Amino acid sequence: MASGKEFVEYAAEQLREAGEISCRRMFGEYGWYCDGKFLGVICDDQLFIKITPETAQAFPDFPRMPPYEGAKEYFIVEDIDDRESFLPLVRATWDALPDPGTKKKK
Repeated sequence: MASGKEFVEYAAEQLREAGEISCRRMFGEYGWYCDGKFLGVICDDQLFIKITPETAQAFPDFPRMPPYEGAKEYFIVEDIDDRESFLPLVRATWDALPDPGTKKKK
């Protein structure tokens, strides 16, 4: 089941306190960005947040699952109406990710 446009807009609204949120259609679902950084996906009307080593350590009890079959695990926001539960994770993820356009050295 693909995510509905209404849910995507609602998720962006719930994330607004984290920064400038944008969503882009990707492979039938949506990727979401905060201040230009790719932070997660919206699949089947559920919000997923990337896991970084820093956030995995800082939020060990936050629920995780892959957003689709064959994907790696992401944090899953179980209650999108409870901003206080996931906005600190969004901010920590943003801090842990490199600026857009910078690549890791191999």
